[in-house]
Amino acid sequence: MIPMSQAPRQPWLHELNVSVRGNVTALSSRAGDMRPDSASGLYIDDRRALSELAVLIDGESPSPVIDAASGSRGEFVGSARNLASLTPDPVVEVRRARTLVDAGMLETVHVISRADHTLTSVLELRLGSDAAPIGSIKAGRFDVPPLKATLGPSEARFTSNWHTYLARFDPAPERLDIEDDVVVASFDLTLHPQQDVRLRMSFEATRQSASNFDADPGGNQLGWDDVHVSGVDPRLEAIVARSIEDLQALVLNDPEDRDDVFAGAGTPWYLTLFGRDSIWAAKLTLPIGTTLARGTLRSLARRQGSRSDAASAEAPGKIPHEVRRFAYVDPENGLTLPSVYYGTVDATALWVILLHDAWRWGMADADVMALLDTLDGAVDWLVTDAVPDQDGLLKYIDEGGGALANQGWKDSGDAIRFRDGSIATAPIALVEAQAYAVRALECAARLFTAFRRGGAERARERAEALRAVIRDRFWVTGEGAPYLGIAVDGSGRLVDGLASNMGHVLGTGVLTTEEVDAVAGHLTGPALLDRFGVRTLSVDNGGFNPVGYHTGSIWTHDTAIIALGLSEEGRAADAVRVARTLLAAAEAFDYRWPELYCGATALGQPAPYPAACRPQAWSAASAVALVSVALGLSPEAQTRTLHVNPPRPAAFGPMRVEGLRFCGSRVDLDIDTQGEVTVRHAPTDVTVTVH
Repeated sequence: MIPMSQAPRQPWLHELNVSVRGNVTALSSRAGDMRPDSASGLYIDDRRALSELAVLIDGESPSPVIDAASGSRGEFVGSARNLASLTPDPVVEVRRARTLVDAGMLETVHVISRADHTLTSVLELRLGSDAAPIGSIKAGRFDVPPLKATLGPSEARFTSNWHTYLARFDPAPERLDIEDDVVVASFDLTLHPQQDVRLRMSFEATRQSASNFDADPGGNQLGWDDVHVSGVDPRLEAIVARSIEDLQALVLNDPEDRDDVFAGAGTPWYLTLFGRDSIWAAKLTLPIGTTLARGTLRSLARRQGSRSDAASAEAPGKIPHEVRRFAYVDPENGLTLPSVYYGTVDATALWVILLHDAWRWGMADADVMALLDTLDGAVDWLVTDAVPDQDGLLKYIDEGGGALANQGWKDSGDAIRFRDGSIATAPIALVEAQAYAVRALECAARLFTAFRRGGAERARERAEALRAVIRDRFWVTGEGAPYLGIAVDGSGRLVDGLASNMGHVLGTGVLTTEEVDAVAGHLTGPALLDRFGVRTLSVDNGGFNPVGYHTGSIWTHDTAIIALGLSEEGRAADAVRVARTLLAAAEAFDYRWPELYCGATALGQPAPYPAACRPQAWSAASAVALVSVALGLSPEAQTRTLHVNPPRPAAFGPMRVEGLRFCGSRVDLDIDTQGEVTVRHAPTDVTVTVH
């Protein structure tokens, strides 16, 4: 047995510079370098195409000064202090500009001398590749043998079973060598005072073999470049701009129909189609268009379950949890997932909700009609296989073994806890899964009625029965109550932990006004609401850990969904209060929310969860959710009416919102300090009502 001190560990990401473009991700140090003994690298199709990338000047790495990343771009500024060692000033500046492109990367190294005399030096670019699978890197396995390189005139080539990687240099290096499987391109520099030198390296992958899911970048199909928010609170403007750029960079297309696009869940670990994550990203961004929703719905519908299979958790009508290029293997955690895996209790209901809500926002009737057979199958699953016994609850259990023990959005093994901290045992019925199903069945009934298709009455009856079961089984009583428990466990006990799960019940139509008040009171109380978001588990719950994955951390999307739910339930003041915590977190994280983070810590600042994806789709999409809260949006495409009911006074001060999309048309709004709205632009056939 390997001692714990020597066992591989999942690498941390929080100090890395991250840029992404569809199936391409670059992770590097603040200096811009990549090292094979870390998670850094250039990843293409979930393989580490570049495991080593370094710039050396006279054998020394430039000292990092500042770095930045957004979307598919990364920039780095450093100083070659060894060329001017007699002064503390950064006399020789080294700038690196990184741009991710389809299937590759462009890197420019710009050296600027501000010395008062001519300097000579040798700049080396060092490149290595190991084509390691993403699962091995996530498990902390960095011992994959490097690929052998071959050299040509001003280029180097690496070949694996899946790709050929080609690096080209401009201008041609004075020397091009291989040292211990690392390509070394050497350039002789002469730096005159106040002059500069630029070197360029391009790196491109060509697929040698097809994978199970060759998705490519698709963000240019969304048409979001005209979405802007401006106003008195600059934080909202900054987080919307940064998030939309990141979200477009995460978008991929379906290889079976490249007109269909979806948001890859997050980079680097989950850069592919994920049922729950991709659906939420599409749903949260509906106010700026239905293209992402349409592509997500269609991509998942193509892979809807058609048979019963314990190993993949597939069942007829079920929407998949994730679709990967290859089977996913985590050798340290014993996790093995097929390339199409269905272990999710909530993606099917969320798919139905997205279909309905996209229709409300104006997705074409023809597109809805084309998905009605998928809707039939999804409803069948919700009322049959999803409910395995007579108590009427949607439940999950990992029947195949070796996959996900928990199959809601809190899918870590220790996420579902009683108030004393003990962990619930399967099969588990999550409260939010029941609420999603109620909403989905009612949404399905509306669609069946609107499109004159049978099944509406069955869906309504099942929704009503499930609503009654929630009221009967999930309310915790006693000290500190009432509130909704997290789940019912395998022995029928109510899991009475105080957690954020109840926030997802808001807006589903399950709760009475009094019940909404009880839930809102707990979500905005000190045990759950931090200065930077809603905690996943309350501070007074056994097992609380402020940096536990689902046991006390804050998830951006979780907090955004709660803010939206409060808004939809008419609790505008509470919704704004919760939304403001996300703005505070955005500012602390340089307007790029991580997947999850720890609340107020040292000097009252939040701390990153070190292994969190960043950017992450439903985190980035949460910026649009804040706009929805600020405007109180409610669409009705069938009457071509968009209702706007902002909080008063305005949630974030006066603001201008440009680039909303309703029924395929652009709508621009102004909101003043008192929350009064002026319609700056709307098509003549659309009515915007302001309440």
